[in-house]
Amino acid sequence: MPTPDISEQRCDRDTALTMLARTPLGELMDRAHAARMRRWPGNTVTFVCDTNPNYTNVCVTGCRFCAFCRRPTDPDAYTLTPEQVSEKVAAAAQRGATTVLLQGGHNPKIRLADWLAYIRAIRSACPEIHIHPFSPAEYAFMAASEKRPVREILEAVFAEGVDTIPGGGAEILTERVRRRIAPHKATTAQWLEVCETAHEIGFRTTATMMFGHVESDADIVDHLLALRDLQDRTGGFTSFIAWSFKPEGSELGREVGRAAHPARYVRIVALARLVLDNFAHIQSSWFSESIPAGQLGLLAGADDFGGVLMEENVLLEAGHDRTATVEDVKTIIRRAGFTPARRDSYYRVVETF
Repeated sequence: MPTPDISEQRCDRDTALTMLARTPLGELMDRAHAARMRRWPGNTVTFVCDTNPNYTNVCVTGCRFCAFCRRPTDPDAYTLTPEQVSEKVAAAAQRGATTVLLQGGHNPKIRLADWLAYIRAIRSACPEIHIHPFSPAEYAFMAASEKRPVREILEAVFAEGVDTIPGGGAEILTERVRRRIAPHKATTAQWLEVCETAHEIGFRTTATMMFGHVESDADIVDHLLALRDLQDRTGGFTSFIAWSFKPEGSELGREVGRAAHPARYVRIVALARLVLDNFAHIQSSWFSESIPAGQLGLLAGADDFGGVLMEENVLLEAGHDRTATVEDVKTIIRRAGFTPARRDSYYRVVETF
C-alpha cells in the first residue's frame, strides 16, 4: 500500500474545499509540486504507448454526457468480433502500442463469454501486449446481465491472466450528480465495490474523475475522499486521472454549454496530489485537455503524462481530436522541464530518454 505523505497534516474535507475554492492557483501548484517531489524525487515524467479500440458502441445506459453510444437500432451501431478487435490491436502494436485499453458500451448482447473471447483473441494475435480491459461500470453491468456476483465476473477475467482494470465510469462519485448525468449507470457504491473486490482478488486499477458539468466543489472533494478511503483499505489504485467534460454532441452538453477552463483542470490535478496522499501516481493528460494544460499539470503535482493513443473514439465523437507521436510527447515533456520516460501499465519505467 502506498505510504501517505505525512510531511504535512492530512487534508480534511474543509481544508480540501478551501484549497479548491480559494487558494491562489500558483500557491496550490507549488504545494502540490513539492508533494510530488517528495514522493518522486528527480525529474522523470512517464508516459505509455496504448490503444483504445471500442468493441461496441451499443449502450442501453443512456448517460446524458455521452456522444459515443448508440442504440441497438441505430444505423451506425456496431459490435466488433474478437477477430476484428485483435486485428486492430495487432495494427496498433506494430506502430508501438504496448497496452490495449479495451472498453465498450453497456450492450446487453455482450456476455461474459464474449469478454473472454476478446481477451483470448488479443492474446493470440499479440501475446506481448498488456490487456487492460473493462471499467468498473462495465463489470457492474455484466454482473447484472449474467445475474452473478461481481466477484465471479472479476475472477473469470483474472483467470485469463488479466490483472489491471481502467478506472472509467467513475464520473463524479456522488449520487446527487450521478442521478443527473448517469441515472442508469453503476451507483457510487457499486463502482467502489467493484474496485474494492478487484483489489482483494489481486487486480490493480486506476481511478478517474470527469468534471466540468453539474458538480459542485463539494462533489469533487467527496469524490477524492471516497477514493482515498478505499485506497487506505486496499492499496489497489495505481493512479488518479481527471479529465474535463467535453460538451459537444451530448444532451448534457446542450445544458452545460461550455467546457471547463484549463485552469480548473490544473487546480484539480494539484488538489488530487494533495488529497490523495496514498496514491503513488497522478496523471496530467495532454490528450484529454490540451498540451499547455497538460504541461501545467506537470508543475502541479502530476508525475505521469498519460498515453500516446494509437486509436481513441469516445472523445473523438465529442469533437475532441488529439493526435501526437512518441517524439511529440517526449518534446512536450522536455519543454515543461522534465525528462520523459516510457512506462508499462504497472507504472514501471521501461526506457528513459
